[in-house]
Amino acid sequence: MNLTGSDMSVFAEQRLNQLWSRGRDFLGSQYAILGGAMSWVSERHLVSAISNAGGFGVLACGSMGADLLHAEIVATKAMTSKPFGVNLITMHPDLDKLIDVCLQLSVSHVVLAGGLPSGSAIKKLKEGGAKVICFAPALVLAKRLVRSGADALVIEGSEAGGHIGPVSTSVLAQEILPNITEVPVFVAGGIGRGETIVSYLEQGAAGVQLGTRLVCATESIAHDNFKKAFIRASARDAVPTVQIDPRFPVIPVRAIVNKGTQTFMETQRRVIEKHYAGELDQHEAQLEIEHFWAGALRRAVIDGDVEGGSLMAGQIVGMVKSEQPMADIFAELIDQAHVYIDARQGA
Repeated sequence: MNLTGSDMSVFAEQRLNQLWSRGRDFLGSQYAILGGAMSWVSERHLVSAISNAGGFGVLACGSMGADLLHAEIVATKAMTSKPFGVNLITMHPDLDKLIDVCLQLSVSHVVLAGGLPSGSAIKKLKEGGAKVICFAPALVLAKRLVRSGADALVIEGSEAGGHIGPVSTSVLAQEILPNITEVPVFVAGGIGRGETIVSYLEQGAAGVQLGTRLVCATESIAHDNFKKAFIRASARDAVPTVQIDPRFPVIPVRAIVNKGTQTFMETQRRVIEKHYAGELDQHEAQLEIEHFWAGALRRAVIDGDVEGGSLMAGQIVGMVKSEQPMADIFAELIDQAHVYIDARQGA
């Protein structure tokens, strides 16, 4: 089939809609694009902007308590009539209370992250009327989560920013997409252009999740210093932290290298010493490390301390070239996807 002119554009739009129809239906959004939940960044302004522009915003609960989460959900609803979700960290000590808040406020989708969620948490959310999205870092865990009742999965590769696993996005996609068809699967990590979105959809993904690409949206409250650090950075500047003691598991975090990176290494060493001295059990030690990251990220995102704070970013940061309105970011991605589809169809 050889198409020309406007026919090609119509074909590309139809083809893209066909490719991510399952994801769009599941999310209830125009585009099957989840906003990655980034602590301090994915708050009411960015989340509502993502949803208003046609994507699916996701609030990052992070270390919020129940009252603060309640206020943030209410505030986000005041800024958008479109659907959005909430990301909850499974190791949060008040997870049950946070789930109650989400159900009380009729949050349509809840993302459980930061560890393997319990079957009881998934069941409670589903019985309360929410759809549950879980992260699957391996095929065996993907199958387990589906059996536990997860309504959708996100597979996020090591190219992503923030807390990462050891396997690349392309490998996870090949491992999981052909074998998990019962529920929608969204691909994340290293996605910054429309052509890449199309390629994962054609492999069987229901949609994608973007984080780093959206940090420099005009609507994002991230400090100008934080955004400028993203715009200046190249892909090789975003590197994962090193685990200094194999006996004490610490999830690597990918961030732009700065003085804060060294501070984390010192913090990790200090916390591990306290653990082995019997001052902290492993769970308490893990929480202390998470509290470090929450504070360091806040210093960078909110206060603009890009030297001592944490510049969590995925490798796609090298493709972030300017601050743009969210609608323009999506328009650019969709145009790239359409051009890619048309070029192959017209060849």
